[in-house]
Amino acid sequence: MPLRGVRGATTVEHNDAEEILTATRELLQALVEANGIAPEDIASIIFTTTPDLTAAFPARAARELGWTDTALLGAQEVKVSQGPERCIRVLIHWNTNHRQDEVVHVYLKGAKQLRSDRTERRGG
Repeated sequence: MPLRGVRGATTVEHNDAEEILTATRELLQALVEANGIAPEDIASIIFTTTPDLTAAFPARAARELGWTDTALLGAQEVKVSQGPERCIRVLIHWNTNHRQDEVVHVYLKGAKQLRSDRTERRGG
């Protein structure tokens, strides 16, 4: 079975733990719904945050969704002057028979600017 990367990102208004976790859960649920992902088919997830988000680990949101057997990793995103602030990014490594061009990447809120060509639609 092929391994596919599923990308997504979102932003928050404040460096607040509950806001970070809520936004991350919303993003993960949107990715699952858009692609029909079953948690048992997820090999691992990498989360990154911009340096201005320090109040919570986004990976905690996945644990709160019950993804206790999924390998999770958090890291800090590179600071780029034109990049979005207070941004949470996700890369899901998904075991699936879907073709790469069938994968739906989801970008919410202020993160839509990152990949407007791939925002919430089918296509690589």
